[in-house]
Amino acid sequence: MSLLVTGSVGIDTVRTPFGVNQDCIGGSAVYFSMAAGFFTDVKFIGAVGDDCPFDLAELFLGKNVDLTGLEVRRGSKTFRWHGTYEGDMNEARTDVVELNVLAEKPPMVPDSFRDCEYVFLANTAPSLQMELLNQLGRPAFVAADTMNLWIETANDDLRRLLNRIDMLVLNEKEAKLLTGHRNLLAAAKAIGGMGPRIVIIKKGEYGSMMVERSGSIFLLPAFPTAVVIDPTGAGDAFAGGLMGYLAQSDTVDLAALQNAMAYGTVMASFTIGDFSIHGIRSATREKIEDRFDTLRKVTQF
Repeated sequence: MSLLVTGSVGIDTVRTPFGVNQDCIGGSAVYFSMAAGFFTDVKFIGAVGDDCPFDLAELFLGKNVDLTGLEVRRGSKTFRWHGTYEGDMNEARTDVVELNVLAEKPPMVPDSFRDCEYVFLANTAPSLQMELLNQLGRPAFVAADTMNLWIETANDDLRRLLNRIDMLVLNEKEAKLLTGHRNLLAAAKAIGGMGPRIVIIKKGEYGSMMVERSGSIFLLPAFPTAVVIDPTGAGDAFAGGLMGYLAQSDTVDLAALQNAMAYGTVMASFTIGDFSIHGIRSATREKIEDRFDTLRKVTQF
């Protein structure tokens, strides 16, 4: 099944203990699509300004990513983000953010995209996520990401969005902020009560946790990695692997969700191995399956 994603394309400047990568390609939809394209056809929706220095057609050449939904807006500027990672690098400090085109109206969904059955609303304003959702038919499965900015400044819109999606993916600090619960299991259950029947909480180097409204709980560690160079985009790649596998298998039962989380974890492990998209671009399906098998072995007992 095809998979539709909407999110950001960004010009990033990232500083980590391993160096500085200035004006590199970034954005949630870019990392997501790089990961998801290994599993299924991806329909990409996003917008950039006419200042965008990247050729996305060349970037995704040979990948299963359809860029028909990419808008280049004359007179607009591309989203920019500057961030710094220090210490354990589990969270970035945002130094500069310029929403630019992301503060404008959302892109139009091409007619050929409107019947996609799997949809991922990558991190952007909840009002924009809902506007895009309004342009679609009746997707079988809708998932979304969010962040602390929207929890703090657009909480009402976010609550309305949660009533329209099947799964929410967020990190542990966001889960605690959204619910007021310090315990992650309590937070996940509280989010489930807001609408989505599946909640996945990302815990950085400590892996991820899934809680279904039915009561199923699944915990998965991160892929064992000795060196982390740049965590930017790891959460988006996780979501891409997760949703890509679900669309490929065309099922969302417990077994599929568990496998999907494992593939998402593997895709994140490639992303953190280099700056920008260089790590995930080095992945192959053979390498992905090797890491999937390794993760399966280290989590059995």
